[in-house]
Amino acid sequence: MDNFSYHKMYLQLDEGSVTFNADSQMGMDYFFKHELLDNRPSEIAKFFHLAKPLDKRQMRLYLNTRPEILDILINMQDFENQFLPQALRRFFAVLQAPDKRDHYLHLMVDKFSHRFCKCNPSLGLNADMIYVLSFSLIMLSVDLSSPHIKNKMSKREFIRNVRHAIHKMDDELYGHLYDDIYLKGHIAVNTKT
Repeated sequence: MDNFSYHKMYLQLDEGSVTFNADSQMGMDYFFKHELLDNRPSEIAKFFHLAKPLDKRQMRLYLNTRPEILDILINMQDFENQFLPQALRRFFAVLQAPDKRDHYLHLMVDKFSHRFCKCNPSLGLNADMIYVLSFSLIMLSVDLSSPHIKNKMSKREFIRNVRHAIHKMDDELYGHLYDDIYLKGHIAVNTKT
């Protein structure tokens, strides 16, 4: 430890971050090679959770190859007492949404739904209901923000669609969800129609 230098470590972290942001696999190899990070899922998840300068797209590409890290990273998220749209925004701020609606988006929303329910057991909603609500909010945010969609979904239409999909009456909640998206904007910025 006599040769330890914060300056050297800073330079290595910076070089590793730049490398990661260009190619996640090469960046992680750099971190492992220079012993800046242990190649253990729990350590990598903590690193991703705390490292702000890492490119979210590259992180997503790396997580596609290491699903065990994704599970740990999701379990590090705390959504207790958060309004669902805000929890989704926080989730997708850490774990970038995919560029399109595909299997990975469904997987992410499914994992989010289970975590959200675990953090908020008193809500009386199960993971399937949260999944439907979450996906509805993502699609609503795309609908309301896309310049290509001329006939935007109304609040009444959103409430009716969600009520039929979930088979539970809570029009006040559904109205608040719509209002949040209408007023605050997009949930998952990278998701395209």
